[in-house]
Amino acid sequence: MLRAGGMLKLAALILAFLLAVFLAFQLLEINVEFKLASLARSLPANEEHTKPAVHKCGLSKACPPGHFAFKLASGAANVVGPRMCLEDKLIMSGVKNNVGRGINIAQINGKTGELLKTAFYDMWAGDVEPFIKFLKEIEDGSIIMMASFDDPATKLNDEARKLITDLGSSAVGNLGFRDNWIFLGGKGIKTKSPFEQHIKNSADTNKYEGWPEVLEMEGCIPQRQD
Repeated sequence: MLRAGGMLKLAALILAFLLAVFLAFQLLEINVEFKLASLARSLPANEEHTKPAVHKCGLSKACPPGHFAFKLASGAANVVGPRMCLEDKLIMSGVKNNVGRGINIAQINGKTGELLKTAFYDMWAGDVEPFIKFLKEIEDGSIIMMASFDDPATKLNDEARKLITDLGSSAVGNLGFRDNWIFLGGKGIKTKSPFEQHIKNSADTNKYEGWPEVLEMEGCIPQRQD
């Protein structure tokens, strides 16, 4: 009986010890959670949530008021077509199935940002005359975006180059076979456009076999006010 009584006392002591340990851990957990909650409430909102800001067309920074956001990419070799984005809207791409070999072009209303027309013209096996007709019919105040895919220059004649130069291009006169080129200009522009990139097709520097690397450009276009 004495041994049994001793065992009961030991079991009771062990149970009491475990209960005390359990309660201690519960109190510690509550204290930690309270401190963390207090710390979170004391943090400024921008430290509590550090998600990066998302800007139109994925630009690295937001455009100022009165400007349109754009991003432009040339084609990759003869495999992946060019991409054009304006004000967070994808206007030309392989996914939209409205790009093709040669020069890809989009016409936009410079006051409203409305997409007016898109087209592509094969400058390897096509005819340059429909492209010249498109260029001549561009209305004043239009924003023009262009991007190369595969070959933008074999059929490009002096008349077409002059019309693109009048839109603000500095590089189109030197555009050659399988060069990569992206350009944003406008009808009635008074100066050369700052939005243009050109890389020559060169066996010494090409990223792909027979084609140079992809060109990418982003920026903010002033909205036409008049």
